[in-house]
Amino acid sequence: MPTVIQLRGKALFCKTRLLLTRRDSETGHWRKVCYQPLEDNIVVMRKILYMLIAMALTVAACSSSGSGGGGPQVGTAACENDAQKQFVLDAMRDIYFWYDVLPANVDLSQHASPEALLAFLISFQPLDDFSFITTAEADAQFFGEGKFEGFGFSSRYEAADDLRFTRVFSGSPAAQAGFARGQQILELDGRTIAEIDANEGVGVVFGLSPLEFRIRNLDNSEFVVTVSHDIVTIDPLPQWRVIDNGGIPVGYVEFASFISTADPVFNTVFADFNAAGVTDVIIDMRYNGGGLVSTAELLGDYLGGTVAGLTFSRTLFNDKNTGLNEIEFFEQIANSMNLSRLVVIATGATASASELVINSMEPHTDVTIVGDTTFGKPVGQVGILFCDKILRATAFETVNALNEGDYFGGLLVDCPASDDLSETVGTSTDPNVETALTYLSGVGCPAPAMFQKPTLDREVPQIDLRGPAWREFAGAF
Repeated sequence: MPTVIQLRGKALFCKTRLLLTRRDSETGHWRKVCYQPLEDNIVVMRKILYMLIAMALTVAACSSSGSGGGGPQVGTAACENDAQKQFVLDAMRDIYFWYDVLPANVDLSQHASPEALLAFLISFQPLDDFSFITTAEADAQFFGEGKFEGFGFSSRYEAADDLRFTRVFSGSPAAQAGFARGQQILELDGRTIAEIDANEGVGVVFGLSPLEFRIRNLDNSEFVVTVSHDIVTIDPLPQWRVIDNGGIPVGYVEFASFISTADPVFNTVFADFNAAGVTDVIIDMRYNGGGLVSTAELLGDYLGGTVAGLTFSRTLFNDKNTGLNEIEFFEQIANSMNLSRLVVIATGATASASELVINSMEPHTDVTIVGDTTFGKPVGQVGILFCDKILRATAFETVNALNEGDYFGGLLVDCPASDDLSETVGTSTDPNVETALTYLSGVGCPAPAMFQKPTLDREVPQIDLRGPAWREFAGAF
């Protein structure tokens, strides 16, 4: 294996191996090589990084001589604070998708940390709410095993001061505390949500552990409970089934997150669908904020059995890194479907890899979005390891076979439907499922007026989801 002096690129799964893009130390040219993974886990710290489409393509750093594994190593002078800031600045000037908007002169002494420096740099690009720095270990644990440390819930504002749980992850501290979808969070450590919003914001308070919650149930009863952070494991595919829709079998699957633990379960899901003669599929990605691009591409292979060999997506880097541009093709695999129609249940929390799948399927099959317009994230990040951290810099955009992308305003909804928090996700009375089945029955979309959003007197706050991978891609705390 040649000595590697730098890694700056993306990797895709090639069968059971990793396809790496790396620079040859002798020629200086970029090339792709497949290597066997070192462990069953997707991520080996300081050996395997991630490339995310906020989302994520896997990036690996391997070296036979220990030279250059993607960035400075812990315990060296290169990991002193000033050196870390210089590393981040250099990386952003090279790989950042919008490198041309960065200031020509940056005084590193004006920024206390590499994190503060990055916040300054991305302030010059209003579209970039995505680049950030996180710990390598936590990033790896989330994408490799679906694990993170927290309470185990997602939430959103229904109105100003009205903060409610959208989902609670099975077996989590939140589930054990009695939290459930639709409940309202009234107070945190004795402070009202309005008070917290006027100061640091609930995203900051959710980082505290232990934390006292005052909760209001759907029947208006209340309870108070103190909960502590613990390890939470996300089930990427919580449910799937075949629905009899007027004599026509329809496959329904709830897809929570594009993490590697979804990959083997897909085969079971689509085997069940094929066995039932399903050709119409509903994928519920209403809270799926993205994850691994390799998982998105695998999902495309299951959905695109009839278009094998055609273009799924194109990945495009900045003009300094056009050698990293790549085309991904549909591949026929076991249990690929003969898909007729695809319905995606979405909300404003549907982003990144979820949008990649929707946009990439559009040129090849009948795709309908039910629920609400998606978030709008047609760009992705590369993961660059330095010290014990990962810089996730927005570095590329994706387009479909028709070169369509740039959907920063989101992918527009076709059949509006409300995400009623008093209804369990995926049930027959779930308005999104009802709307999807109505559309597939040939009746078309229900009248949009039935699902108009209420007009609010005050702007509804948004929870800041920037930060660790589980927050950005699963909206989880």
